[in-house]
Formats: sequence, C-alpha cells, structure tokens
Amino acid sequence: MTREAVRTARRVVVKVGSSSLTTAGGGLDPDRLTALVDALAARDGELVLVSSGAIAAGLAPLGLDRRPKDLATQQAAASVGQSQLVQHYAAAFGRHGRTVGQVLLTADDLDRRSHYRNAATTFDRLLALGVVPVVNENDAVATAEIRFGDNDRLAALVAHVVRADALVLLSDVDGLYDGDPARPGSRLVAEVRGPADLAGVRAGGTGAAGLGSGGMASKVDAAGIAAAAGVPVLLGAASAVAEVLQGRTGTCFAATGTRRRTRLLWLAHASTPTGRLLLDAGAVRAVVERGSSLLPAGVTGAEGEFVAGDPVELCGPDGAAVARGLVAYDAVELPALLGRSTRELGIRELVHRDDLVVL
Repeated sequence: MTREAVRTARRVVVKVGSSSLTTAGGGLDPDRLTALVDALAARDGELVLVSSGAIAAGLAPLGLDRRPKDLATQQAAASVGQSQLVQHYAAAFGRHGRTVGQVLLTADDLDRRSHYRNAATTFDRLLALGVVPVVNENDAVATAEIRFGDNDRLAALVAHVVRADALVLLSDVDGLYDGDPARPGSRLVAEVRGPADLAGVRAGGTGAAGLGSGGMASKVDAAGIAAAAGVPVLLGAASAVAEVLQGRTGTCFAATGTRRRTRLLWLAHASTPTGRLLLDAGAVRAVVERGSSLLPAGVTGAEGEFVAGDPVELCGPDGAAVARGLVAYDAVELPALLGRSTRELGIRELVHRDDLVVL
C-alpha cells in the first residue's frame, strides 16, 4: 500500500544528500546530478526537490580541493556554491522543459508561525505555475545547520508545509538494514509499520546503513515525523531513483498517523517551545487520554518567558513533555492563576484543545 502510494503520489517531496551528488574528491558531480534530474523529470505530477550540495558545488570556483573544516570557509563555499547548484539544476530540468525556483530556508522560517504560512503560500504558487522548487537550508548564514544539521528533517517538514502525498529520501545506500550491509546475514528492512519494526534495527544497525550511522538515523527520524503526520515515506538509493519512485525498491515507512491541520503540524514538528507548564497527574490524563483543554487547576508551575500565543511544552510530574500547545496568557500572568478553577477566576483555558497536540 505504501509503495503504491509513492508511485501514484500527485505531489511528492524528494530529498537528495551531498553524498549522492558529489565526486570522490568531494566536489559536485554534474553527471550524477543530471542522471538524477532525468529520472525525476520523467515522473508525472508535482515535485519539490530538497537538495544538499551547496558546499560541494562551491569548492571548484573557490579553488578548493576538499571540503573546508572551518565554519567561515564552509559558509563562503555554500554562498558561492548555492548559485552553482541551482544553475546545474536549471540546466538539467530545462532539457525537459521544466523551470526551477530556489527556496532557501532556515529553522527560523519554519519555527515562526507567520513565516511557516508564508512558506506554504510560496510553495503553492510555485507548484501552481509548474515550477520545481529546489529547497536547501540557507547554509551561508545558518551556522547550526552546517555544523550539526542535515536536510532530512527539513524534507519531512517541507512535506508537511506543501501537504505532500509522499516523501522520498534518497541516499547512497538502497535502504535500511538490520545491521552493516557488508556483513553476511544483514538484511534489508522492506517495510516499517511502526516503532516495533525498528527494535531489531536499533540493536543491530551499527554499520553504514543501520541506525548506528548518524546519517541513517536522521533519515529514520525524518521518516517517523512524516509518517506520524500521515505522509508515506520511501527510503532508497539515489542511483536507482527511477525504481524508487515506482516503489519497486527501498524501505517504505507506512503512514502511522492522520493528516493534521497545517497549524497543528507546525506546532508539533516545527515550533520551538518558549516555556514549560508543569501539570499534575490528573491534568496529564485529561489532556492526553481525554483530549481536554488545559485548565489552570491542573497546573502546578510555569517556567520560561513567553507571551500569549507562544508555543509551550506541557510536562507531567516527572518533567517529561507530554504535549505542546499555544498558551493563552503571558508568563507574568500565570502565578496568580495556577491551581485555581476557571469558574472561580472567570477566565478561559490556559491552552485550548484546538491549540494543543499530544506528543
């Protein structure tokens, strides 16, 4: 079912990493990029391409023979290379009569609700005009993305923003294995229907295609984000992209949740909490099990500096976050409200259930 959903998806987000676009020396490989585009352009429907490779593309123009180690030079290479990368994509897609548009995002663009909505509007208009958005993190200014991040989570969030029918994560391996694929006996995990299917992989996946690898771990985490929001995911090899897009190879992740409203998707996966509300056990049960709004009577404390409308974490007695929501009051207003009933105070809920997601 998941493979068929990918094959027939009207709107698909495809993510490709630097390792699938570069030469052995670390520079951009135009032949590999062109082969990728040829396969993508042959597919009907709308396409959003999340592509790494800006730093790699900037090496040759700057006369560098390898990826720099210092952050400033990485940023310089990304600045020069991003235009080079998009030029290559424009030429490759142009051979198929397709126009590309560059979309550079930082975490802040998806963290802020207004920016999130603006991004959704931009993507919708580009796709309506028949454009292929080529998305990348804005590595020239977003230092955290270069040092620690990758584009897998970005691709999952973009799949939410554009309301994609499927997400395809392309890698330099052909899927998720339960161990090092170079070892005898390691097998490809063909389908992941939920966390239980990953139990053996997390224990044995210590090789290049197992969860012991940071790259594969980030792909599995990204697949989990998308699948939990109702977006089926297929993880496969960039070298076999045509077969992956047809659902004939790779590891598929079945959708485990339902599609939420865009606002709740943002709240669950793209927002950054600005504070915490500490709940007693009764309030946790009401929010998590009964789907109730959060009332001040069940809140024992508040931490952080926030204003009405900010996202906050709702934490149980053990301090673990159980939900996230948009708080209705400023932090300075809460001490006088906590532990008291709404009838006594004559106020509304601290967090309405329509502005709340259980984690």
